Amino acid sequence: MSSRTTLAKLQTLRDAKRKIVSVTAYDFLFGRLADQAGVDMILVGDSLGMVVQGADTTLAVTLEEMIYHARMVNRGVERAFVVCDLPFGSYQESPEAAFRSASRLMKETGVQAVKLEGGRVMAPTARFLVERGIPVVGHVGLTPQSVHAFSGYKVQGRGEKNAEAVSADAAALIEAGVSLFILEGVPSTLADSITRASPVPTIGIGAGGGCDGQVLVLQDMLGLYDDVQPKFVKRYLQGADLVRGALHSYGDEVRRGLFPAAEHGFGES
Repeated sequence: MSSRTTLAKLQTLRDAKRKIVSVTAYDFLFGRLADQAGVDMILVGDSLGMVVQGADTTLAVTLEEMIYHARMVNRGVERAFVVCDLPFGSYQESPEAAFRSASRLMKETGVQAVKLEGGRVMAPTARFLVERGIPVVGHVGLTPQSVHAFSGYKVQGRGEKNAEAVSADAAALIEAGVSLFILEGVPSTLADSITRASPVPTIGIGAGGGCDGQVLVLQDMLGLYDDVQPKFVKRYLQGADLVRGALHSYGDEVRRGLFPAAEHGFGES
C-alpha cells in the first residue's frame, strides 16, 4: 500500500512549485477512483447538498451527513490527503462548538483535516482548533455558506476595497495557523497576489491558474451535470451523455429480448 499523503507532502509540493491536484468526492467509488488517478487531495465538500441531494444551496447539510459521506470516501482512499467540510451551523457559534464538530469528524471518519469557511471572523476559531491538534483548511472569497449574505454566487474581491478585505481574510487565517486554504470565486490577479504572499498552499476554484493547486467538483468536470456549466469549470468527459447512452442501450436490449443472453445466465447444477 502506498503511504498516505500528509500536510508536509502538500507543503513540499507547493515549495517545489508543483501544482496540487484536488477534486471533491462524496462516496466510496468516486473516492477510490480519484485516489487511483493520483490526485493529491480529496475534499468531501458540503457541496454534496447540491450535487448529491439536489438542493439549491449547501446550507441544509448536517454534520451527521458529512460524517456519513466522509466515512465512505475515506474508506476508498489509500494515498490522497482527505479533507472534510464543517457544515453550516456546526462551527460558527463558538470555538468550542467547532471543536466538538471537528473532533467528531476526525474520530468518526478518519479524515486528516477539516475545512471551515470565513476569514477574519473565523480566525480565532481556526486557531482554537489548530492549537488542539486539528489541522484546518481555510476558505475565503466566495464562501457558499454565505450565499444569502452575498445575494447569490457572485465573484468576490472586485475593486480595491473588496480585494483588500479578501487579502486580510487570507492573512488572518495564515496567522491563525491554517495548513492551506481555498480561494474561490475571486479575480485571478487577486488570487495571484494572495498566493505570492502566502507561506502555505492556496487551492483555487474559479481563481485562475496562479494558485498553488486547483479543486473542482468531480461531477462538474466529468460532465455529469450538463444543464449548467460554471465559467471556471472545464469538462473532461461528457459523462451525462455517456450514462444516458448506456442506459438507453440497456433499455433497448431488455425490451428486444437481447439481454440477458445465454452468457449472462447460469447453467443447471
